[in-house]
Amino acid sequence: MKQPNEESSVEMTLQTLLKILDHSSDEIFVLDGEKRILYVNQACERHYGLKPTDVIGKYNVELFEKGYWKPSIVPEVYRRKKPCYLKQQTYIGAELLTSAVPLLNEAGDIELVVITSTEAQTYKMVKAKEEANESNTTHLKEEAERIVTNSEKIKQIISFCEKVAPTDSTILIEGESGTGKGVLAHFVHQISRRKNGPFLTINCAAIPEELLESELFGYAKGAFTGASKSGKPGLIEAADSGTVFLDEIGEMPLSLQAKLLQVIQDKQFIPVGGSETKKVNIRIIAATNQNLVNMVKDKKFREDLFYRLNVIDIQLPPLRERREDIIPLTYNFLNKFNEKYHTNKVISEECLNILIHYDWPGNVRQLENLLERLVVISDSVIQATDLPDMITENAGPITRLSLPHTLDQALEETKRTFIRRAYQTHKSSRKVAGDLGISQTKASRLIRQYCGDLIEPRKVDQ
Repeated sequence: MKQPNEESSVEMTLQTLLKILDHSSDEIFVLDGEKRILYVNQACERHYGLKPTDVIGKYNVELFEKGYWKPSIVPEVYRRKKPCYLKQQTYIGAELLTSAVPLLNEAGDIELVVITSTEAQTYKMVKAKEEANESNTTHLKEEAERIVTNSEKIKQIISFCEKVAPTDSTILIEGESGTGKGVLAHFVHQISRRKNGPFLTINCAAIPEELLESELFGYAKGAFTGASKSGKPGLIEAADSGTVFLDEIGEMPLSLQAKLLQVIQDKQFIPVGGSETKKVNIRIIAATNQNLVNMVKDKKFREDLFYRLNVIDIQLPPLRERREDIIPLTYNFLNKFNEKYHTNKVISEECLNILIHYDWPGNVRQLENLLERLVVISDSVIQATDLPDMITENAGPITRLSLPHTLDQALEETKRTFIRRAYQTHKSSRKVAGDLGISQTKASRLIRQYCGDLIEPRKVDQ
């Protein structure tokens, strides 16, 4: 029996070490001398909505250029070869205090860089936030809320919006309720030349028909019983030099559609009960969850107005068709409501798996409302048992995420990831060999081993 003062040796398996690292509240990245990511823990998913398997093997600059965080600490630590510290913002709204420590070899070259990031909120960095540029921080958070996506479909839509935003062309956004049509319209306004002007929204379905006209076009003094004696400007006049967002445009009464058409064509209108024509300089963005083509055929929507609105058409896909956005949106809303309610809730892996496999008929709006509810009612960790029965009973089959349990399994998984990614990029064993620095014979063998479902006939050995 060992005496109390004798040294005790404790063996730690790789599985135990990985479990410890993944339960760290801090994000941990490990880069090699070429700035390639060798390891990242599960906190990566909380901060960027990316699984570790989506990150390991990539070069740091690939993720930075896609805007997952800013600014980057990596260039400075590789240049100085000394520990560096920086405050960062992730694209889903997390504020991080980041440190990077280089590990040098005997020649003084960098072998590894260990990067750790702590959420500023965890330490209630009130003073630091006050000293920061408040307007810039707010802008970054607003921008992040508007472009949180891992979906190629949404990235293509954002790229398209960046092309059309500088023009004054009318835009029609179509998509199911809750997909984010209003968010996209605001994004277009923010990156347009009208960004310093007003952005005013009116929901055509939420206002009674008899009030909608005066809300849009205003009214002259004494226009009707109960009207203000001095009259009142409408939304369109108030939005001069800015953007008007007409949500649920399919609900606009036919009687008002002709008047809206005049605004789009001639940039002028007459207030209710008035006789004087007013001119405005506005851009109109409309949105609908209805099929306007069918409504035109059924004489429920003016054909001429449809074509005036449909100069630029954007189809916004439902959340079930871009499931890769569920995790980043979940963490974005989690950050938002943690800050709103002064909490620091985290979400369990089991709960995330259920969210990923649910179809979200209410789309992004439903997910946002759910996260607010969960932050309010849950304990420190949001569990699957906190979810409403409607979610758990209608989620599809759950495929559980798992980590490698041994060193051999970890190496095997990394090897498989490298080979599949290289083959998907090059479709040639010769190019894969050159990319990974191995012989073509070995590349061909590994491609057959790991890429059977990707191989095209007679393509492996080219």
